[in-house]
Parts: sequence; structure tokens; C-alpha cells
Amino acid sequence: MNSVYFSEEHHLFRESLKDFLQKEVVPHIEKWEQTGTIERFIWKKFADMGYFGLATSEEYGGMGLDLFYTVILLEELQKINSGGFAAAIWAHVYLAMTHLNKNANDQQKRQYLEPSVHGEKIGCLGVTEPFGGSDVAGMRTTAVRQGDNYVINGSKTFITNGVYGDYIILAAKTDPAAGNKGISIFIVDLKRPGVTASKLNKLGWRASDTAELAFDNVVVPASNLMGEEGMGFGFIMEAFALERLVMGINAHARAEYALDYALQYMSERETFGKPINQYQALRHRLVDLHADMDMCKQYNYAVVHKMDRGEYVVREATVSKLKSTQMADEVIYSCLQFLGGYGYIEEYPMARMLRDSRLGPIGGGTSEILREIIAKIIIDKKEYRPVSDQVQAKREIF
Repeated sequence: MNSVYFSEEHHLFRESLKDFLQKEVVPHIEKWEQTGTIERFIWKKFADMGYFGLATSEEYGGMGLDLFYTVILLEELQKINSGGFAAAIWAHVYLAMTHLNKNANDQQKRQYLEPSVHGEKIGCLGVTEPFGGSDVAGMRTTAVRQGDNYVINGSKTFITNGVYGDYIILAAKTDPAAGNKGISIFIVDLKRPGVTASKLNKLGWRASDTAELAFDNVVVPASNLMGEEGMGFGFIMEAFALERLVMGINAHARAEYALDYALQYMSERETFGKPINQYQALRHRLVDLHADMDMCKQYNYAVVHKMDRGEYVVREATVSKLKSTQMADEVIYSCLQFLGGYGYIEEYPMARMLRDSRLGPIGGGTSEILREIIAKIIIDKKEYRPVSDQVQAKREIF
């Protein structure tokens, strides 16, 4: 364990989490992978252990712990070989609940954050649209104020937890003519009249439900607006930093798991009278892969440390996702090759890992989009600022 970042308390937490996952989750993984439905009881068990409240303040039922507890949760979820189950958990905690923790008012936190911590409500995030992809400013979903309500029309896609979840943190345009300055964020109950969900059939992440959602004249109380009208784009960009860092951590963790499995297999598999881990071509290839994984892992830890201290890490988190997900795909592809024909068999973990890992360079912003974001920062000298700074600057102007 890296003592620079992890204390004895972190280590004990990891061991307890490993034991919990093996006893309570692993026995059900194959069923959930086959059915595409994660049974509701496991959410309550996660909540009872406090896993949904690691980053939530004690005032709202959480534990208020540092971000390295989050790192441990993410890493261990990747090592039970179900990217779909892991995605369902972190989409709830680090997509939906991130907005509630940072941007919701007290009433909204009591109504949605506390039940989320306790496993009574499952959340999701709705930004991506069928025709928009990574073009957040080009979204078409609208929210029109009518008295004490907003009426929402539009659609979202690729929404993890969108079928079986209870609420969505939804981005919609309250002023379509204002571009990204006209985007607002709402909390929308998924059981409201006018909301329909279609389950998508995916290559990987088979255990999780991923939806295309339609909103047809959905009436939402004005009290469910987060912050003020027009603040949504800033909220989204700020949350992207954590989302992308989460995906970077997921990537180095699944790559490490793949390498550990391959090492064990190679020590037991013999050809021509010796284990295949004694063949130089395979040994040196594995070393290169391990080095790439470890470099991403240490970089990601350093970015977590910065974020935990309150630094705004848009560039660093974007680099984390870009390089770590690319690395994980290469590592898992090569580890499958180390297993030979067995790597292609479903009873071994590599086939599922290969499918699940492939979403890494796509979800949360494609690698192509991430490169453009980084280019704007390092070449065009564009500055991304926290929402709090933007609000303060606006107040100073007026």
C-alpha cells in the first residue's frame, strides 16, 4: 500500500470492503450479468455499510471522509469483474449524488441526498442526448417555466440507472437562445407522468441498466431547480472533473486486476516443460504493461490528492481518463492474448473484461473530445474556473 496516500484506517477499510464484496456481491454477479438487472436488496446493504455516504457530510447521513476512501471503493469494485455492477454503483454515488452534495439546497438534500445515502433512492445523471453526444451546449431538451412548475420536453440517452432508478439529475435548456449559458439543472423523479425509459442492449456492462429516456410534457416543481437558471453548464463542467477521474481510477484498477490474473495463470500454465512466465517475449511484454499501469495509477493518486485539497483539476482529470482508459484497453487485450484460447472463453474473466473496458475511452467524453479539451488548455490557454468563482465574479460586476 502506498503510505503517502493511504493510512492504516484506509487499509482496514479496504480489507472490510473486500470481504463485503466477496460475501454479498460476488455470489450474485453471474445472475445479474445474465438478467441485466441488479436486485434492489444490494443497494440497501451497500447503504448499511456506509458506502454511499463516504463523500457526504455527516449532516446528511454520510461520513465525510477523504477522497482516498472513494479510490478504494472504486478500485475494489473493478476487481470483482463486473463493469456493469461497478458502473451502477458509481453512477449513483459519483454522478447523481455529486450534484446533490455540491449544488443542492438543504430542502433538496433532505428529499434526495439523504435517501440516496440510505439506499432508499437510486439516482442517475442525464446530460447526453441522442443527437448531441459530447456537445453539451447543443442539447435540445427544454424546460419552460409555467407558474410554480417547469414543463420538460426532450430526450437523454446512455443513462446508467435510467431504467430502474428513482430520480435523474437532468440538464435542460431554460433559455435555448443563450447557448451554454441557458442550461439549467433539475432533479426529476423518474416515475413522473410523461417519463418513459427504453433499455439499451450493450456490448458490455451487461449487469447495469442503460436507458434512453423520453420526457413528454413532464411537470416538475420549480423547487427542483438546482441553483439558479443558467448555472447548469458550469455545474456539469465542474462535475466532469470528478467523473473523468473516477473513470481513470476504474481503468488503472481493472488493468491491475487483469495483470494479476494473467500473472497467476502464466505461473501455472506450462508449455514445453516450463511455465509460460519464463518465456522472455511474454515476460518483457508483461513488464511493459505493468509499468504503464503503475504510471497511470500513481498519476491518478496524485490528482486525487490535489482534488482532495480543493484544487480545480479539470486538466489533470481529463489527462487521467484519456491515458488510463487507453492503457487499460491495451493491458486487457494483451492479457487475453497471454491466456491464449482460454482468454476467448466466457468462463475465464478476460472476455468480459475486454467488453467492459471498451467503454472507457467512450463514456464521460470520448478520447477525441478529451484531447480537444486538453488542447484548448495547453495550446489556446483557455481557463476553466469553478462555479463558485464564476458566481463571485458575476456579483462583483453587478
